[in-house]
Amino acid sequence: MTTDRNDIVIEAKGLVKKYGSFIAVNGVSFEVSKGEVFGLLGPNGAGKTTTMEMIEGLRKPDGGHAVVGGFDTQVALKKVKEVIGVQLQSTSLFELLKVYEIIQMYASFYPNPVPTEPLLTDMILQEKRNDRVKHLSGGQKQRLAIAIALVNDPLVLFLDEPTTGLDPQARRTLWDIVLRLKEQGKTIVLSTHYMDEAHVLCDRICLMDQGKIVALDTPENLVRSLQSDNAIEFRLPDMDLKLDHVQQEFYDKFQSIDGVKQIDLRKDTYVLYTSDLQATLLSFIALTTEEKLTFTDLQTRTSTLEDVFIHMTGRSLREE
Repeated sequence: MTTDRNDIVIEAKGLVKKYGSFIAVNGVSFEVSKGEVFGLLGPNGAGKTTTMEMIEGLRKPDGGHAVVGGFDTQVALKKVKEVIGVQLQSTSLFELLKVYEIIQMYASFYPNPVPTEPLLTDMILQEKRNDRVKHLSGGQKQRLAIAIALVNDPLVLFLDEPTTGLDPQARRTLWDIVLRLKEQGKTIVLSTHYMDEAHVLCDRICLMDQGKIVALDTPENLVRSLQSDNAIEFRLPDMDLKLDHVQQEFYDKFQSIDGVKQIDLRKDTYVLYTSDLQATLLSFIALTTEEKLTFTDLQTRTSTLEDVFIHMTGRSLREE
């Protein structure tokens, strides 16, 4: 991805955050371009929120620095706050105020706020404008939090785990809102541990684990790095895969299957990655028939960001 230096709106350089002997963020560096939706993807505890908070100026780095819109967060924090909008992972709102009152209150903090009514319409809150905040659903409260983050028409919008805890319909509604903001050219930094969310919304994804970046690229290129378009999953119920020599034996057998590029073992499930699904399936059936192996729960699917993360870290994005 070729980027004009004039289009870069965020520079994170060697960010470090420590809590005693624990290093929550360890040397994180990346750039975000104007109009880009940039995703921080990783399991809970990967350092996504802490990284965002250092860039937003909400948390002071123990090492490195961040620049947003040309302003260093450590020397021009007031300027940074003027050009960003932040939806926190947990936003506390005045429960007894009405929706439009909340937006107007936050709008009063800025010299040139966005008009309230169009913002309510964009966030699908027009019908709720006169409802008290305490009566809103979880998805409606999240949309209100995003409306508040947009009230100053920010250069960069930060969304921290915006769909966590929401039902599927509410998640999809928020996805549609983010995609509309993307079409409008808004620069967005979004953290999530949902691989499908990252794949749908983000132009580039920064995969994080244990405070470090493990990969950074477009979703397509990250999946392509596996060199495998498809995956075949199955179980061997009669085999004790906890024994190392048994694992190795079957690794060696499956490595000989036509088209297999990589092999993963997830608990009791084997995953074969292949760029030639038909050839691999035929070869797999021939091998298991010849070896008299009984397999169950066979399924085929396309490779995902989850596969990329597991291949690079040995852990699932869904692990706590």
